[in-house]
This record gives sequence, structure tokens and C-alpha cells, in this order.
Amino acid sequence: MSIRVDVWEGGRIALFSLRANRLRTVLTTVGIGVGVCTLLAIVGIIQGINQSFADQLAQIGANTIQVSKFPWAMGGDWWEYRNRKNLTVDMIPAILQSSEHVVAAAPIFYDRAEVRFLDRRMTGVLAAGTTADYSIISSYTVDKGRFLTDADVNTRSPVVVIGAELTRTLFPGLDPVGHRILLAGRPYRVVGTLEPKGTVLGENQDMTVLIPYRTFQEHFGKRNSPNIMVSVDSPENTLDVVDHMTAALRRARGTPPGVKDDFAINRPEQLANMYAKLTGALYGAATGVGLITLLVGGIGIMNIMLVSVRERTREIGVRRALGAKKRTIIIQFLLEASSVSAVGGTLGTLVGLGLAKTVSFITPLAAAVEPLTVVAGVGFAATVGLLFGIWPAARAANLDPVEALRHD
Repeated sequence: MSIRVDVWEGGRIALFSLRANRLRTVLTTVGIGVGVCTLLAIVGIIQGINQSFADQLAQIGANTIQVSKFPWAMGGDWWEYRNRKNLTVDMIPAILQSSEHVVAAAPIFYDRAEVRFLDRRMTGVLAAGTTADYSIISSYTVDKGRFLTDADVNTRSPVVVIGAELTRTLFPGLDPVGHRILLAGRPYRVVGTLEPKGTVLGENQDMTVLIPYRTFQEHFGKRNSPNIMVSVDSPENTLDVVDHMTAALRRARGTPPGVKDDFAINRPEQLANMYAKLTGALYGAATGVGLITLLVGGIGIMNIMLVSVRERTREIGVRRALGAKKRTIIIQFLLEASSVSAVGGTLGTLVGLGLAKTVSFITPLAAAVEPLTVVAGVGFAATVGLLFGIWPAARAANLDPVEALRHD
């Protein structure tokens, strides 16, 4: 009961003191608010980037594997990878038979081309040659029409499925299905359109056209090495599939024992690890800057509280002479320090969130702050006030009542 009374009475006196010194309170609040604002803005941008990257990895698919000539993490000699034998479509049966957990496999060839329809054109469009099974592996969804078929591949049909950006730009107000476009100067019939997918790892997936891979080889040449996209029945079986697939590919490519693989098996997990390595130090430094700013705000609180103790020495002496305990004085000053910090933290949190959203609005950087982070920001600010208020509170409580009463 006595502690509850001390808290109630200490809080009342602390609020009275804060109102009596409005300018000092505002300046102290601004100091801690700047620290929390900086920290929340940085954390918000970091969380937004992390969420954006996670969403883009999810677009690739946790159960998707890519076999290619080059690894995603280019850690070795580029010329070594460049001189590897090209992958071939003939390797797909070996991949399909390597494990019961392999659901589908499809080659995909890439090139850049110009697309025209009437007087409209788009440059830098990603032309991809693939098979019908690519619809199982990719996260593309057909909006209108149909996807590529095995018959399209076998007959080398000049048909195309176009991305959402091409639909919007080349066919405003029209249904593209059935119309003919010029892809790299050759006519193709549109058989389907894709739903919007957005950007994945910097590549606009809606600026894509899909054509049968044999048609691609006939029109764009056969020198390109394809990537082979593989779908696994469950992410838990990915590593098992990788082991079996590696052995099957080594046999298919005639790689002798003791010689390292002349192909790369890439998984989204590798991109996540690479991302963590590249950004870990940067995020640590950015968060450190925010914490240092908050530390400066905490030092400002300590300084103001020490000044307050000095100014109120006689008041403290009177309260002690009337029977106030040390605990009561300590609680009063701690409540005063934490109140200033909490108010500053709340204002700093609001400004920090607004700043993070502003940055995400005017730049490519994403921003997303979890509710728990907001609560943690205010709580952390109050904790800073408590920690930096301990010394001034202890100093006030330990004043000698007699000496304090003599203070002018």
C-alpha cells in the first residue's frame, strides 16, 4: 500500500514539476524524441526492405530449384563458369527421374527484344522460351486465353503469352488474345495474357513474353544455355532432391569422379543468405547510429534531472524533514524522467513512422513497421529515461536533510 501511495504521490509531484518547467520539459522531450524518431525511421526502412525481399523470394517459390551454368552467388572465377559446357534440354529427363519428389522441370531461354503492335512498341522486353510445364513451376497465372502447350513446342508454333505491362501498353482497351504482334521483327499470335506479378529481384515480371522454346531457338539461335527450372513437391524435400539431382546431372554430363560440378544448382535460400551477408553490417551500422542518437537524448535527460535536483534541493530537504522516505524521492524523480522520455518516445515514434513512410513514398525503399516495434520504441524510450534518471534520483534521495534545508 505504501509503495502505491509513493507512486501516486510521486507521479503527481513529477507532473506538477514538469508543468512548472515547460520549456525545459519541451527541450528534453525533443532530445529523446529525435533519438526515437531516428531509430524508428531506420528500423521501419529495414523492416520494409526485409519484408519486400521476403515477398520477392516467395514469388520465386521455396520449393523451386534452378539449374544453370552460372551460380547466383558468383564466388569463383567468372571465366571458369563462362567456359562450362552449356546446359541442354536433353538433361530434363534425367532431372525428372532423379527423385520422386520432383514435380516438374522446364527449360527457359532468355533474350531481350522489341515488341510491336500497330504503331505502339516496347523495347527491352524479356523474351523467354519455355514449355507447358513452366506454368506448374512459375507463379504466373493466366488472365485471358491459355498458356503454352506441348503441341506449341513440338510444332514450333509462333505463339506468345504476354505479361500484364505489355497488355496495358500495347492493347489499351483491347483483348490481346488472337491479335498478332511483332517480336524481334517476327510475327507471333497472342494466345494468352498473364496477371500482374510485379518486380522480382529488380526484374519487372510484367515486361515478359513467353514463347515455345523450340520457336525461341529457331528465331533467336541455339547458342544460349538455358536455365532449367525444377519444382519440388515440398520445401522439406529440397535438399534431398538437390543431392539426387546432382548425381544425375553429373552422369548425364559425363563429369568424372573427383572433378567438381560443371553446373550450378541455385535455391532461394542461397539468395536469402547472400542478402543477409550483404546487408547485415549496413543494418547494424544504421541501427547503431539510431542508438547513439538515443543515448545522446538520455544524457540530456540526466543533465536536466541533475539541474532539477540542484534547483529543488531545499524542497527535497523539507520533504525529508517532514518524513518522506528515500524511496519516495527516488520514485518521484524516476517517474519524472520516465514521463519525459515516454512523451518524447511517443512523439518520436509518430514522426519516425511518418518519416519512414515518406522515404518509401519518394524513393524505391520500402517501409513497414510492425506494431510490436512501435510499442517497443515507446517502452525503450521510457526505459532510457529510467536508466538515465537513476543517478539524479539517487543523488536527490541521498541529500542530507539538514544541509538541504540550508540550501538557498
